[in-house]
Amino acid sequence: MKNKASPPHIIRSITEYSQVMGLPKPEHPLVMVYELDGDKGYPDLPDDKLINDFYCISIKRNLKGAIRYGRQYYDFSEGVMAFSAPRQVFEIDRTMDISGMTGWFLVFHPDLIRKYPLGKEIIAYGFFSYHVNEALHLSDKEENMVERIMQDIRAEYRQPIDAFTQNVIVSHIEVLLNYSNRFYKRQFITRGNAADDLPGKFEMAIQNYFEQKNIAKLPTVNEFALQLNISPHYLSDMLRSLTGQSAQQHIHNLLIEKAKEILLTTTLTINETAYQLGFEYPPYFNRLFKNKTGLTPAAFRHSSQ
Repeated sequence: MKNKASPPHIIRSITEYSQVMGLPKPEHPLVMVYELDGDKGYPDLPDDKLINDFYCISIKRNLKGAIRYGRQYYDFSEGVMAFSAPRQVFEIDRTMDISGMTGWFLVFHPDLIRKYPLGKEIIAYGFFSYHVNEALHLSDKEENMVERIMQDIRAEYRQPIDAFTQNVIVSHIEVLLNYSNRFYKRQFITRGNAADDLPGKFEMAIQNYFEQKNIAKLPTVNEFALQLNISPHYLSDMLRSLTGQSAQQHIHNLLIEKAKEILLTTTLTINETAYQLGFEYPPYFNRLFKNKTGLTPAAFRHSSQ
């Protein structure tokens, strides 16, 4: 009988994180910034998987090797910025040479931002759910801006804590996230999208889906993202940046075009058309079609006769 894999090691606090990573005791219970110097090695954990109960934002340079995501490897020898939210699983690859790695790391507990608007708004920053191969590649100027913000956060909590400390730290984090949003939108436009033609591949995948003879159900963004080996959040954010519409809106647009084709070229009833497109409930098809075209499916068919 095979031994069961041990569960990921869960790190629940900033203090515990500093202990695991061999760092000095944190100067603030809910937030810590530290500079990577490449000489600490890998943490001593019972398993190579761990889960953090807090947010992590990092800049890493000079990784010698590749980071694995799924069955693919990605070369991150140049500086990259990565984000993770609480409860995400990390896997440590001990074959990677981190002896020369430099950069910065910011970790903060959800309790730090819970009473602020950012506590609810942070979910809108989709890059916390991006895959490792979708990390943010910064220019030197952008990297310097991010480093300055991290240094400002560290400088703030190193002062005597007063009634304004948390407000200032959270404000710096908001600035950092807004800059990261800007940098990602620049990356969507300037990096391999033109060569990769991911938007084109996405639309082709949708078209192929609706060309099937027997569609069992409506497709989801998650299904197409998995097919394209990309995270759903990255796919939607990239499309919204390039086209002004989310991945779900693209699916609906092509679905409606296919519905129009069926309505105009077949004698299928409205309900049969809905079922052929994967709708479980025809009334939902009617509502979506009218929302997109201003006409019900029946009125559209009649107006085109």
